[in-house]
Amino acid sequence: MPTISDTVTTADGTCPVTLAVPEGQGPWPAVIMYPDAGGTRATFVDMAARLAGLGYVVLVPDVYYRSGDWAPFDMATVFGDGAERQRLFSMIGSVTPDATAADARAFFDYLAARPEVSGEKFGTTGYCMGGRTSLIVAGLVPERVAAAMSFHGGGLASDDSASPHLLADKIGATVYVGGAQDDASFTAADAETLDKALTDAGVEHTIEWYSAAHGFAVPDNPPYDKAAAQRHWDAMRDFFGAHLPA
Repeated sequence: MPTISDTVTTADGTCPVTLAVPEGQGPWPAVIMYPDAGGTRATFVDMAARLAGLGYVVLVPDVYYRSGDWAPFDMATVFGDGAERQRLFSMIGSVTPDATAADARAFFDYLAARPEVSGEKFGTTGYCMGGRTSLIVAGLVPERVAAAMSFHGGGLASDDSASPHLLADKIGATVYVGGAQDDASFTAADAETLDKALTDAGVEHTIEWYSAAHGFAVPDNPPYDKAAAQRHWDAMRDFFGAHLPA
C-alpha cells in the first residue's frame, strides 16, 4: 500500500505522521493507529499498510514529537536497559490525556481534509499504551470517533481521572478490547470494571481475551504471537467493517 510521510500542525508544534492509503479509487474511511510505548517505527508503518489493505486510510502519529528528534527504542532490550527504560518512561509521561485529545482533534481535521478520506467520523486502534490512548480519545473527542479498538492495552480501569472506564458515559463509539493473558496492566478484575462502566453507559462493546502475552500483536515485540496477531487482524477487519462505514 502507498505510504506518505507528512506533518500535522497541533497546538504544541508539528507532529510527524505516516499515512497509509489503499490501492485503487477512494475515498475510504480513516483510522488512527496509536503505537505502543516504543513509539512510531518501521513495524507500525508495516502494520498501517496492512490495515490500509483492508480498505482504510491509516494515520500513525509520532506521539513523542514533543520530545524532539528522539532515537528509536529496541523493543527487545529496552526494558532490561536501565538508561533506556528511564528514557522510555520519561517520554511516556509526556503523553498526557489533554495533549492526546488536542492532538487527536488536529489529526481528525487533517484526515477530514484529505481527498482520500470519506466521512467526518473515524476509527481508532492502538497497542499497549496506544490501546489506552485509543479509548481515551473516544471519551475525550467523542464527536469524531465511530469505532475504537484496544489491543493488549493497559490502564483501562485505573485510578487515573482519565481512565477509560471513567470516560464511559462520554463515549459514543462502539468499543472493542482485546486483552492479553496474565497481563498485570489489564486484569480480569479490570475487565469486569470496564465492562460494567461501558454497560451502565449504554456503550456497545466487546471485551475478549487472547491466549497470548502482552505485546502479542506487534511483530517486533518479543511476546509477538503469530496466531494471536492474525486473530487481531481478523477482529479489526470485522469490527471496522461493521462499525466504520465507507
